[in-house]
Amino acid sequence: MATTAPPLVNPFREGLSLEGATQPVQLVIFGASGDLTQRKLLPAIYNLCQAKLAPPAFSVIGFARQPMTDDQFRKVLTDSVAASSEVRVRDAAALQQLVECTHYVAGDFHDDAAYATLRDAMQRYDRQYATNGNRIFYTATPASLYGDIAAHLHGAGLVKPGEQPSFVRMIVEKPFGRDLASAKALNSELLTYVGEDQIYRIDHYLGKETVQNILVLRFANGIFEPIWNRRYVDSVQITVAESLGIEGRGSFYEETGVVRDVIQNHALQLMSLVGMEPPVSFDAHDFRDEKVRVVKAIHPVTPADVASVAVRGQYGPGSVAGDRVVGYRQEPGVDPNSITPTYAALRLVIDNWRWAGVPFYIRSGKRMPKRITEIAMQFKEAPHLPFRKAEVETPGGNVLALQIQPDEGVTLHFDAKVPGPSMRIRAVEMDFNYGETFGVSDASPYERLILDCMKGDQTLFDRADGVEAAWAIVDPILTAWASDKDVKFPNYDAGTWGPAVADELLARDGRSWRRL
Repeated sequence: MATTAPPLVNPFREGLSLEGATQPVQLVIFGASGDLTQRKLLPAIYNLCQAKLAPPAFSVIGFARQPMTDDQFRKVLTDSVAASSEVRVRDAAALQQLVECTHYVAGDFHDDAAYATLRDAMQRYDRQYATNGNRIFYTATPASLYGDIAAHLHGAGLVKPGEQPSFVRMIVEKPFGRDLASAKALNSELLTYVGEDQIYRIDHYLGKETVQNILVLRFANGIFEPIWNRRYVDSVQITVAESLGIEGRGSFYEETGVVRDVIQNHALQLMSLVGMEPPVSFDAHDFRDEKVRVVKAIHPVTPADVASVAVRGQYGPGSVAGDRVVGYRQEPGVDPNSITPTYAALRLVIDNWRWAGVPFYIRSGKRMPKRITEIAMQFKEAPHLPFRKAEVETPGGNVLALQIQPDEGVTLHFDAKVPGPSMRIRAVEMDFNYGETFGVSDASPYERLILDCMKGDQTLFDRADGVEAAWAIVDPILTAWASDKDVKFPNYDAGTWGPAVADELLARDGRSWRRL
């Protein structure tokens, strides 16, 4: 008797709607006077309110050391919205409504009395705005303060879940630790005071539309998933390039470097989305299980491997977009003999059935010729080419390129015959551009992720084991580089695509970096 095969599970059956029910909530921002709050968070909160995606019963409380009145912080809010390029609609009425429910508490992050003042203010505004005891704490501060903030919130009775259906959630920014040991210690400290289901570890890259579209491209289109594996894919390149330097953050960058700043989080997040298996559903648990599994499957880098799978660089003086710029060591706040890398390239492989033998090349750097983030899948050549005598004008093979920023879209490169009597082959492109296709501006990543936290959806936030798995990949590299202080820096000019050793990393495999 013939049997019918069960239908394939589509994790997107329920759809990926940005809209959804949000409950009343107070949003408390630690580090409210800082750059992140002013450039990203306040405009994102305004956008949510203007689009009526934030709950009607809502209030914002800023908390920082800097003395400010409510009116002064409200001025920060209005100035931030006015200056932001991410604000899509200028709506004076919506802004005024947000201003009226925005307040400020000044205090030191280590002062018990300041948290008592915050608690009193939250209780007062909870009654005023009918937010039902629901709270989100956003820690837009250095990671070294996360544990102290959680401990003081717990001491003030602010992170204990209240009467149902009230909730307490905590958003923490990257970098989450500076190595595996510190990440484990921070996870342990936070989990002393709040539950894993209350912690939202944010990586704004996961809020980008094109990053999420990786999932839809793979799992909602039957033409791609069958070829998304070692049988058809030759290699994968992930590029996160920035034309800017360190923008006056010399002391921060000296402690961080490109691996901690970009590769451990952004780049490995992108790699996990490309490499993960189809989740059973888009539920946070199922989705994050698959992400963590693929990161844990990355072949461990041993100290002996570092020289052959990782290269580092630091930019010297050069020219970017026609402007002369100084080298990293001449930047304010940077040690003139610094060995902090501003560029890194890795060759990683995933030890599983789908990806065995497929190299993933990751590169990221400051002072590159242009700002671009791209994932490129190079497919294998056709097994038999009957056009051996044909003139190939632009060889390159089949590439599926996903542009994350600045122009979000997808490009498929393939070969086509040039019109005419002779057999000439040229690489051509099929383009999909978000802006042209949908005719709307994308929501900012912070807008999407703050909304998800309001809804209690942890899908696009990192989990403790995911953070630790990513640190386990890069820790041996950071340790080896820290112990080798004889590196010859600078080794690439600002405005170029990195050091020559990065080209050699791929040349050993008979490959080369994509020209962007």
